[in-house]
Amino acid sequence: MAMVKTVGVIGAGTMGSGIAQSFAQAGFSVRLVDVSPSMLDRARTSIDRSLAKFVEKGKLSAADRDAVLGRLSTGPAMSTLADVDYLVEAIVEDRDAKRSLFTELDALVRPDAIFASNTSSIPIGTLADATRRPDRVLGMHFMNPVPLMVLVEVIRGARTSDGSMKVAFDLCAALGKTPVESADRPGFIANRVLMPMINEAIYAVMEGVGTPEAVDTVMKLGMNHPMGPLTLADFIGLDVCLAIMRVLRDGLGDAKYTPCPLLERMVAEGKLGRKSGVGFYKY
Repeated sequence: MAMVKTVGVIGAGTMGSGIAQSFAQAGFSVRLVDVSPSMLDRARTSIDRSLAKFVEKGKLSAADRDAVLGRLSTGPAMSTLADVDYLVEAIVEDRDAKRSLFTELDALVRPDAIFASNTSSIPIGTLADATRRPDRVLGMHFMNPVPLMVLVEVIRGARTSDGSMKVAFDLCAALGKTPVESADRPGFIANRVLMPMINEAIYAVMEGVGTPEAVDTVMKLGMNHPMGPLTLADFIGLDVCLAIMRVLRDGLGDAKYTPCPLLERMVAEGKLGRKSGVGFYKY
């Protein structure tokens, strides 16, 4: 891992900004890239607020916060990633968009750099096939909010080398996170288990078994979950939940992964959860 000094992060959404912050806090030089200036501005604001909370709680000094911000640069130019040692992709959860990006990056970034995708469900082999470095492509599925959650699913593609996996595991340790290896199957471990539960909770609401509040309360108090599945779905984004369910259904070929019609309808109506201000709850 000594080779990794500069990390590139593509996509300045919630996940990308959290990933960039975590690497910068761990001492790495970070370049956060997004084609949208407004997304970059929002990411900067989000990172500033997050670091301020760490300072308020005494987990970070003001000087350390300034040092973290000094290690982080943002901009729209992909060319700034040409010489990074390690790259994390965190764009929209769309296979074709990710494949197109990986092909473009493969021609731009030095050939020995490792590419990691923060995809939550798309097979890594599909992304690796879009490059000339399949042995250096893997998955690093961070949990949200990234600066606070310690789990990282590290996904080994069919041609991912042992060396690339070791670098990813060592980076997780440097970030203070716990890596868990998953085989390259649709949904990996986390969403293979989580999303069908969320989908079934949505069916329970659609069929009048219980209100969103009732379903969430049962899972919190009866199953000791820190957050109910519908609150969590709103937090993740109902559009993301729908995309993952479709990946599970198409990739595993089993009707039990069919998205609930209510989920389909809510996404079509723009009710995406926290990001849109309304989902199963209002925000």
